[in-house]
Amino acid sequence: MTRKQRRLVMIAVIGGILAVAVGLTLFALSGQITLYRTPTEIRTTTIAAGQRLRVGGLVETGSVERGADSTVRFRVTDTANTLAVSYRGLLPDLFREGQGVVIEGQMDTDGTFAADTVLAKHDERYMPKEVAEALKKQGVWQQGDTVAPAK
Repeated sequence: MTRKQRRLVMIAVIGGILAVAVGLTLFALSGQITLYRTPTEIRTTTIAAGQRLRVGGLVETGSVERGADSTVRFRVTDTANTLAVSYRGLLPDLFREGQGVVIEGQMDTDGTFAADTVLAKHDERYMPKEVAEALKKQGVWQQGDTVAPAK
């Protein structure tokens, strides 16, 4: 083998090893990936049972219901669609109606989103880019600490 051929074989072997390593890494992480969605995307697509999701939007005004044993039910909206959410645990201090929120969890069989993590945000700097852009497009976004519905 000439020097040039050895170099090409070495590059091919290294490339193959790198491709296998990337493939194994992606396969291992596939169970850990949490996809981000809006309530409209959840309503218009089929979500597999048990699939972890991250949903962002606004806590709908008048929708927060606090139950026994620290269970909270509320609705998250992107002003086009709403999503019923059930959460058990302590809510963040910034959580309130009309504020941006990002929740993580799974869809129940009855169409309710069972959240296991709730992150409350106080302005657009912390809201996912997709949610902020969707709200601005719909004319709902208002600069400052709160978001008011369009009139």
